[in-house]
This record gives sequence, C-alpha cells and structure tokens, in this order.
Amino acid sequence: MEFQRREEREPLSGINVTPLVDVMLVLLIVFMVTASLGQQGITVRLPKAQASPLKVAEDTVVVSIDAHLNTYINSARVDPSQLKARLEAIYRARSDKTAFLKSDKAVSYGDFIRIVALMKSAGVEQLGMMTEEPQASSP
Repeated sequence: MEFQRREEREPLSGINVTPLVDVMLVLLIVFMVTASLGQQGITVRLPKAQASPLKVAEDTVVVSIDAHLNTYINSARVDPSQLKARLEAIYRARSDKTAFLKSDKAVSYGDFIRIVALMKSAGVEQLGMMTEEPQASSP
C-alpha cells in the first residue's frame, strides 16, 4: 500500500452550495415579510384581474384616481397640476423609485395614461397597477 504525501493529492475543486441556498431562502423570507401592504384610505372601484395580491412596504407611494378624477398620493389629496412636482420631491431623495397606481374603473383610458406618463416623467422607475381579485361566481 502506497502512501501519498498531502502535496501530491488533487485538491477538491467543488463548491458547497448548501450555505448559498440557505442564505437565499432567508433573503426570500425577509423580502416577503418586508413587502407587506398597509391598505391606503382612498376608496376607488378597482378593475378586476386574475392575479395574485401584491405585498407592498408601508413607505411605498400609492397614487389613486377616483371616479371624479381627484388625485391622491397615499391618502393626501393632490391637485393634478401639482402631482408631478410632489412626486419629484418625494423621489428626489429616495433610491427606491417604485410607485403603485390605483384607478377607479370609471376613469377613461386617456386620463389613466396621462397620469401614468406624468408619474414616469416625475421619476418613477417601476410602476405597479393595483386591481381587485374577481369574486368567484357561484354555479
């Protein structure tokens, strides 16, 4: 039986991915927990869509448009002519430039797109659309 010295053995070249998977799962759980949404106080009739509910952090900006085209940032009413300036002021000091848009289903497509374009020009980089989950119809 021959004995090899330690220098003559081939080194192990594999990477143990178990700690990496553990860290990724912990990060996934942390992001899921911190992304919870506190419901904002503006009442709008949201359109129905087949999608899973979004979880949003409490400091997330939610722009709402009601059926009378009143515009709100979170729960504070904002004059539509001041919306861009207010959003620019909010996003000037923030690194996360994400916002959500809640629009009443009675709002016309043209008015909706005008607000989307205004939000994008104010510095919003990621825009989420909020909807309601449709009611299950009974047989």
